[in-house]
Parts: sequence; structure tokens; C-alpha cells
Amino acid sequence: MTDTNSIGLHEGSASQLAEKLNHLLANYQIFYMNVRGYHWNVRGSDFFELHAKFEEFYTDLLAKVDEVAERILTLGHKPVHAYSDYVTLSRIQEDKDVHDGITCVKGVLKGYQTIIELQRELLALASDADDEGTAAQAGDYIREQEKTVWMLNAYLSK
Repeated sequence: MTDTNSIGLHEGSASQLAEKLNHLLANYQIFYMNVRGYHWNVRGSDFFELHAKFEEFYTDLLAKVDEVAERILTLGHKPVHAYSDYVTLSRIQEDKDVHDGITCVKGVLKGYQTIIELQRELLALASDADDEGTAAQAGDYIREQEKTVWMLNAYLSK
């Protein structure tokens, strides 16, 4: 009897990775809903620019939600799928009744910073487990999102 899963990872490591991925999934879901809310509710002189940018962000976040959930399944585990679980597991808090453009952008920035931090933790865990698939996914997301953080900071310093 072997203690590896169907993709050759040690089951204990796969379980830890799946748990960390579920925390990431929860944060992505709350972040996605926050950005969706910014898109719907932003007002002010930057409305058209921010409305379009928030749509770009939430579309990408939704794709990542699916990819993270599928990675959990690939590891042989079950992604959490109840909103109550997302709220419990997420470091990102729900953002309600936000409509000021700068406040919305700061919310997006804080969300990405939290997501990057979680993905760095995941990357370290994946590297220790020799899980190239999870490590590559986390690394790709980090690279992309670091550039977004830079751009958001540049926007806020205008």
C-alpha cells in the first residue's frame, strides 16, 4: 500500500496543500465579491475608468477561483463551496457599501496584497512537497499580481 495520491504526491503533503488551497479559494471568493461590488457601486469622476478596470479584475479573479478549486480536486481533495465557509476561512473581509473610487482601489490593492501573501505561503509548502503543479500555479499568480499591485500603487499616488 502506498501513501501517495494519484499524481504521485505524498498524501499527507497533498492534504496540507489542499487545506492551504481551500484558504486561498475562500480569499479569492470574498475578494471576487468585493471587486464585483466595487464595479457595481463605484461613483465619481473616475467612474468609467474604474468600472471597466474592476470588471477586468473580477473576470480574472473568477477564472482563478475555478483554477484553484480544480487544483484542489487534482490533489484528490474537495474544494469548499459554501459561502459561510469562505467567510470563516478568509483573511479578506467583506467590504460593504463602498462607492468612492479611491476607497475601492485601496480595497483592491489590499485584496491583492493578501492574496499574494497567501500564495507565497502556498508556494513554500508546495516546494517542500515537490508539488511543481501547485508551485507553478502560485508562482504565475504572484508574478502577475505583483505587477497589478505596482500599478494600483501608481494609480493611488497620482
